[in-house]
Amino acid sequence: MKTILIIEDNTDIRENTAEILELAGYRVLTAENGKTGVEQALADHPDLIICDIMMPVLDGYGVLHIVNKNPELNGIPFIFLTAKSERGDFRKGMELGADDYLTKPFDDTELLSAVEGRLNRFTKLQAERYDLQREGLTQFLDDAHTTGGLQGLSADRKTHHVAKKQFVYTEGDEPIRLYFLKSGRVKTTRTNNDGKELVTGLYGPGEFFGDLALLEETVYTDSALTLDDAELIYIPKQDFLQLLTTQPEVGRQFVRLLAGRVSEKEDQLLGMAYSSLRRRVADALLRLQAPLPTGEPAPPIQLSRDDLAAVIGTATESLIRTLSEFKQDGLIDVSGGSIRVLQPEKLRRANW
Repeated sequence: MKTILIIEDNTDIRENTAEILELAGYRVLTAENGKTGVEQALADHPDLIICDIMMPVLDGYGVLHIVNKNPELNGIPFIFLTAKSERGDFRKGMELGADDYLTKPFDDTELLSAVEGRLNRFTKLQAERYDLQREGLTQFLDDAHTTGGLQGLSADRKTHHVAKKQFVYTEGDEPIRLYFLKSGRVKTTRTNNDGKELVTGLYGPGEFFGDLALLEETVYTDSALTLDDAELIYIPKQDFLQLLTTQPEVGRQFVRLLAGRVSEKEDQLLGMAYSSLRRRVADALLRLQAPLPTGEPAPPIQLSRDDLAAVIGTATESLIRTLSEFKQDGLIDVSGGSIRVLQPEKLRRANW
């Protein structure tokens, strides 16, 4: 029998909620304030916590903070109760790692649906194995959303629309989520002391970003900017880390994925240090024209010449001259600001 802890200072709401859950077959514990609730959680280790936000002695945010920081309690599904007048506050709770929220007053169906969804959140994920390199990542996210494991600021699979040329995060920000790019493109950049921008990453549909700062528990060392109108799925930090710790195989594959990225960056740095400009431009074009993680052919390269030069690590004028030479040789097509590789094998084998 699953045990649920209700932390609520309103006696009527606390007792009515407990009665509904007991009738549904759950063992229910109750507490009238946050401090008592934390003590109850440490003593009984419930399977799920339902907690009001506004309470005396210790509010819901304080309870959630303690739960997340305590190794004995970390990972317990956490549902906030919030009054309609407090709905603006629930976003803060979600960003702190809450799994869901219920707006008071709620009916029996809403309560039981939320509880069942949270308790079943990792059942399927623990039974599956994923290849995070390509389509497996999409399957991983789909399954996690199906079981309720990667739900952030809403109870459904919400897509966030971000306009072109908007910052997703900036250097120095505190990471609170992982980003999955559903459509559009995003670039990550760093700026040196002279104000020169270096593009550190380019991401397309089916890829995720913002993971390194989450794993290192540091602030972002780069900035992420949308190159097109983009659709993003936000994966809260707590959910992401919980998936890695509760699913060892996913954790191992994710480490391998990160190792592959590091290897790719090393190859890129070696190329910038020792390869000719034509070789570096060719490698960059081939990398950008590679098939998408979904397996679909990549669209034409639509980067500004300044951005492409920043990726390669050269002056814009030198890039334009090299692209012109490639076009004259019939290796690429340049039209309408976009670039398409026409002879990838010849570009790959060329010895410059």
